[in-house]
Amino acid sequence: MEMRINDIVVKKRIRKNIGDISRLMESIRKHGLLNPVVVTRKGELIAGERRLESVKRLGWQSVPIHVVDNPSLIERLEIELDENIYRRSLSPDELADGFARIDKLKNPGFFRRIWLFIVYLWKKLFGKKS
Repeated sequence: MEMRINDIVVKKRIRKNIGDISRLMESIRKHGLLNPVVVTRKGELIAGERRLESVKRLGWQSVPIHVVDNPSLIERLEIELDENIYRRSLSPDELADGFARIDKLKNPGFFRRIWLFIVYLWKKLFGKKS
């Protein structure tokens, strides 16, 4: 489900400073919005202010949303807090492993390039024709 960005109402938030969102904007530009913003039935933002601001700056007119039915003020605050405190960042070792794997895929070694070329030729010669 999507909602027009201009129809989303941002009221008082726990987060006072959205910080630098340039990397989030680049991720959204490259991969799309991976998690929808969370709103009430009336379109009041509950969670996802940084995502919302990012897509605004990217010039989007609408954004994917997740609607929570009639949350109390306490539930709204709990959802906003939960979304920000229960996620776990990757450890330095996990980050290093992820970046190493990306680098290996982007820059395959000599034998890997030969194998990829063989696979490419095989598909070209014997793959399905559309």
